[in-house]
Amino acid sequence: MEGLLPLWKERGMTSHDCVFKLRKILHTKKIGHGGTLDPDVDGVLPICIGKATKVIEYLTDSGKTYKGEITLGYSTTTEDKSGEIVEQRAVTEVLTEDQIDEAMAAFVGEITQIPPMYSAVKVNGRRLYEYARNNETVERPVRKAQIYRFERTSEIHWSKEAGTVSWRFEVECGKGTYVRTLAVDTGSKLGYPAHMSDLTRTASAGMNESQAITLAEVASYMENGTIEEYLLPIETGVTKFKQVDIDDTVWQKVKNGMRLDYQVFGLSEMPSEEIALFYQGKVVSIYQPNPKEKNKLKPSKVLRNEV
Repeated sequence: MEGLLPLWKERGMTSHDCVFKLRKILHTKKIGHGGTLDPDVDGVLPICIGKATKVIEYLTDSGKTYKGEITLGYSTTTEDKSGEIVEQRAVTEVLTEDQIDEAMAAFVGEITQIPPMYSAVKVNGRRLYEYARNNETVERPVRKAQIYRFERTSEIHWSKEAGTVSWRFEVECGKGTYVRTLAVDTGSKLGYPAHMSDLTRTASAGMNESQAITLAEVASYMENGTIEEYLLPIETGVTKFKQVDIDDTVWQKVKNGMRLDYQVFGLSEMPSEEIALFYQGKVVSIYQPNPKEKNKLKPSKVLRNEV
């Protein structure tokens, strides 16, 4: 069995939990996921099965879409609703739509973020959440993130009794973006402590929520022998690359991992980025410029050596 599975991860499970359960359901060990989701977050989790595990890194590099909720009035240790409250400041009057929309618009484009302490980012060989659990402090690295769209999608809800203001949003972002931190930073721009009070991932690696199936459905389809109908081909995982079709002669060289001049692939100029080589309609290898040889490309990843 091989292919990409758009799994709908339910809340209360880690991404690793899903992989563990799928190995039992699908009776195969070669399974990985393309992009971690926190336990409190549900949504699309790309799963790679068999040879498709070779394209995991391309899935994690891809863009993602989320819908969720931001709440002003207090911040938490984890930057979401599961953490302990660390700062409170009651919102005593409702903010205007223009104020909120303007604050959100300021984050569209390339931004910098400081990862949450409760995250898997490594500093000095240890995960940040390990420092957090031991009540240790450490300087966190500043990271760049790309926000393509960040919009309010609901009316503003002000709870005078709780001293909070909440609204729902959608965001399209690049790899490595912490939506929790985006929520906190939006609150800061508005002058209030804030946290991400809800989050669902609606799309990832070209897979969307309409395609995604639950673990229970996977088990059912596996039992009745129709699971293959729900698997996407490995080719789905390399759509970000320029596709180059090769003939029999070039295929004989590519499957042996040869370094080749760019003209061999029918290209008019030397590519600056990786390209995906297709033979008989199937992706067989990813080639990249070879810095040691002028005008030559070398394999960066062999996906198939037989078709």
